[in-house]
Amino acid sequence: MGNWLGDVFSVEKPIVAMLHLSALPGDPEFDSLAGIAAVVDRARSELATLQEGGVDGILISNEFSRPYLTKTEPITSISMARIIGELLDEIVVPFGVNVLWDGSASIDLAVATGARFVREIFTGVYASDFGLWNTNIGEVARHRQRIGGADVKLFFNIVPESAKYLADRDLAAIAKTTVFATLPDALCVSGLTAGAPTDTQSVATVKAAAGEVPVFVNTGVRANNVGDQLSVADGAIVGTYFKENGVFENRADLARVEELMGAAREYRATLT
Repeated sequence: MGNWLGDVFSVEKPIVAMLHLSALPGDPEFDSLAGIAAVVDRARSELATLQEGGVDGILISNEFSRPYLTKTEPITSISMARIIGELLDEIVVPFGVNVLWDGSASIDLAVATGARFVREIFTGVYASDFGLWNTNIGEVARHRQRIGGADVKLFFNIVPESAKYLADRDLAAIAKTTVFATLPDALCVSGLTAGAPTDTQSVATVKAAAGEVPVFVNTGVRANNVGDQLSVADGAIVGTYFKENGVFENRADLARVEELMGAAREYRATLT
């Protein structure tokens, strides 16, 4: 492991599991009768399942804060900080955070909770399902430095879900200029939506253009394709497959976590 991944995850080609938080205060689907205590209870249960299943890391995200904002309201990251604070003593693997879709808020949350990494859309301009989506990585990078987050690793999702890059540029060009001009710690390549397959050729294209920057598969990794994906990528972020019946809205399923992690370990054993 010749890059920072080994220092954070201590394994070759890590599998990072998504811990999807239920809708939060302020979100349209928030259950105000059950309250935030119910969000904490579900998160605690799923965290235990994912860790018992052997995942290498956890990425905590407000995935059910639909429809998403590109500049979130303060209540979102405040609620996430409260939930993570209640779970900190139970988190035994490296963890990251993602406040959808707000890079600065994600970094704020990482610094406040001790998260090791953040995944977000940091570059590009997009036509998306939730409007015109602009970014400002120069501003975000300086914000990270200003608040003491220089050690927080940034995963750049360069193929965002539910959005199309407005400039007429191919994936290799996007990857090359992102690496040169914006200094990402890792790149993520996604399919159309959460759980949708990521084209292996797209991952290979980004990997060839990324140089020494690690490349992660961001969606669609399953037990039957994890070896193929890891043969190209440096790691994977997995959410939907770990859910009961592979359904996005369901809770994490221990058998599915163990199945995929077993397949990942089998593949990694061929690398030694």
